[in-house]
Order: sequence, then structure tokens, then C-alpha cells
Amino acid sequence: MSVQRWLACFILVSLSSVAVWSDDQTSNQPTRTLLFSDDFNREESDESQEELGGTWTTSSATRANGNKQVDLRDNTLHIYIHESADHAVSVRHEIDFRDGSVELRFKLENAVDVLTLNFVDLKCKTVHAGHLFNVSMATNYVAIEDLKTGVMNLAYRDASKADRAKLDLKNLIWSKRKKFPLQLDSETWHSAIINVRGDTVDVSIDGQSVGSFSAIGIAHPTKTMLRFLVPNEAVIDDLKIYSFDS
Repeated sequence: MSVQRWLACFILVSLSSVAVWSDDQTSNQPTRTLLFSDDFNREESDESQEELGGTWTTSSATRANGNKQVDLRDNTLHIYIHESADHAVSVRHEIDFRDGSVELRFKLENAVDVLTLNFVDLKCKTVHAGHLFNVSMATNYVAIEDLKTGVMNLAYRDASKADRAKLDLKNLIWSKRKKFPLQLDSETWHSAIINVRGDTVDVSIDGQSVGSFSAIGIAHPTKTMLRFLVPNEAVIDDLKIYSFDS
């Protein structure tokens, strides 16, 4: 066989292999349905009030004496805690999926800023306030935490001091959390994708996988609300929420 014919056969086989690999990769990706999106390209009619639009709600009335903590500014959503608040700012929207993904852009302008995505089922009566699990993004780490079988489980939350000691509660709760170090530029917008499949959460930031964590609480069959929890400040934009088709 001539060198030219050998090269032609090699290239043909290589291209065929790539095509098969690509088809396999595509087939492994879940199909999905867009449930909700928001680009926040609007303004309040009264700048002194929270007017997020749609079915967005916040905790400002009950946790910050009605003071404004969420602002539509420059076509983005700015969240900042008021000095009178007794709890992190909670910005909420209904969702409805078992498995799905959340995509957004976010900016943390201060070293202490943290943006937490809190997945919730208010009908789950074994946990405080429906807390299932968190994905927290800071300038120097990402953390994923199972709340349903961890710190928000009522059996632990309401336990007496003696029972907490017997349960070795501190170590038990820390076993429900995984932390991944990273460094994020506070002057830059970042993109995040949080995929929830079965009992596993995968987090990617700026197109790079940060880490994953598997836990019982993540597998809870119904996630009916997403809360953005902000103890200091955070900015978000271009939010998309998908369900994965079974």
C-alpha cells in the first residue's frame, strides 16, 4: 500500500471515530425544558421600593423592617443587606423539577460576599423552612451542603444539648458538606451552571468544573422553590432554570 493510500485510510478511520465519539457524547447529555428565565432588563416605577416584577418575592418586609434590599439596577439584580436585617436577604422564585439546572451570571464585588442558591420544598416537613440543600459561591470557594439530612433536619435542629452531644452533631453536620477552593476576581462577571441529577450536584464556573457532591437531601423528589440568600452583597443577571426531561 502506498504512503498516500495509507494516510487516506488513517484519516478516514480517525474521522469516523470522532463522529461516533461525538454522537455518544451528545446522547449522554440530558434533554431539558426551560422553566423560567429573567434578564432583569427593567426598572422600578418607584426607586424607593422593591419592584422585582413577576412572581419574585423577598424577605425584606419580615426580616429588614420593610427596608429595600433588592434593586433592579443597570439591567441586573443587585442584592444587599440592610443594617436592620436579622437574616440574610432572601430573594425567591418558584421552580418545579426533580432534576434540572440553574444557569446565571454573578458578581461578588467584596471579598466577604457570598451568593447561596438554596433549593427548597416547603411541603417537606422534616426540615426547617423547606431547606433541602445549598450551593454557595464565594470569592475563594464553592460549597455544596445537604441540609435535609444535615443542619436543617428538625431531629437535629430541635435536639437538646445532651442529645446533640450523643449524636456528635458537629461532625455529622460537617459530613454533609463539601467545600472546593478557588479564586474569583471581584471585578469580573462570572458564569455558573449548577446541575442537579439524582443525588448529585455538579457546579461549573466560567466553563470549568469546580466540583460535585452526592447526598440524600439532593435526591429529594420535588424542588419547588429557589432562594438566593445573600448575607452581604451580590449581583446576578441572565438567570435560566431548566428541568431535565426523564
